[in-house]
Amino acid sequence: MPLLSSDYRPPLHFRSGHLSTIYSGLFRKVDGLDQERERIELSDGDFMDVDWSFAKKPSKKVAILLHGLEGNAQRPYITGSAKAFNEAGVDACAVNFRGCSGETNRLYRSYHSGATEDLDAVVQHILHTKDYGEIYIKGVSLGGNMALKYVGEPRNIPKELKAVIAVSAPCKLYSSLKELLKPKNYPYAIRFRKHLVDKLRLKLPLFPDRISRSEIKAIKNLKDFDDIYTAPAHGFKDAIDYYEQCSCRQFLLEIQVPSLIINAENDSFLGPECYPYQEAEKNPNIHLETPKYGGHVGFIDSENRYYSEKRAIKFLEEVI
Repeated sequence: MPLLSSDYRPPLHFRSGHLSTIYSGLFRKVDGLDQERERIELSDGDFMDVDWSFAKKPSKKVAILLHGLEGNAQRPYITGSAKAFNEAGVDACAVNFRGCSGETNRLYRSYHSGATEDLDAVVQHILHTKDYGEIYIKGVSLGGNMALKYVGEPRNIPKELKAVIAVSAPCKLYSSLKELLKPKNYPYAIRFRKHLVDKLRLKLPLFPDRISRSEIKAIKNLKDFDDIYTAPAHGFKDAIDYYEQCSCRQFLLEIQVPSLIINAENDSFLGPECYPYQEAEKNPNIHLETPKYGGHVGFIDSENRYYSEKRAIKFLEEVI
């Protein structure tokens, strides 16, 4: 334990993993959320923008929200989460990773699945400039891996950090990469590659000594991108080294903060190694829920409120 049973049952037509994934990514709209942007200056000279939204009454609780690959703080899975937390009396700090807020970041490096130094910068910023007694972290996809890695790494976890929620988390990055390269995921992989390469092209005139047009042209898939850009830009030997060092699964047994992982069985982005059953059985702080349905970040429920968003609020009530 804790391996959790799940009572999530979506509408019949959304029991397809692909349909729930596509609808949630392309068609879901979240209204009624006001966000205020704040820029955090980082110690290495770069910056990240975070978008705040607030509960109706002054709150001493805040949820840090982390998006997925090529996402941002305006994606519906983030705004839906922020709205759910705000309605539950919790402020929300939605992070835009480096280069994801609509403006190219200053350095050659950007963000990646294991960049917990950037998450720590947000946590420390909140601790030193705000007045919150409780902090929660909710990460989605890439952001879920980062959140779990953050609390499992050797570090002094602030006493204010009370819980983590990870949704559709690729706990073993290479396992997820292999799934994304399969024909079933070709449309998703092409879309990710296009967005990543478009951003990398913006760095070409800024860092002509670091990347060339021929190298960019050689990027045919996501692994190529990680070999040519992600790994060298962030200090890894190659893509495989990056995947091995940054996968959160190796850190799960060390987690001391109550942490909920919601990974759907029909998530086409997640390989078998992305479901950490053994770690959940051994570490009482890991609560693993594997619903039969949900696709990748597609936990559609009634009234445009997603199961994963409601489940996050319920989890906080259970463990705090």
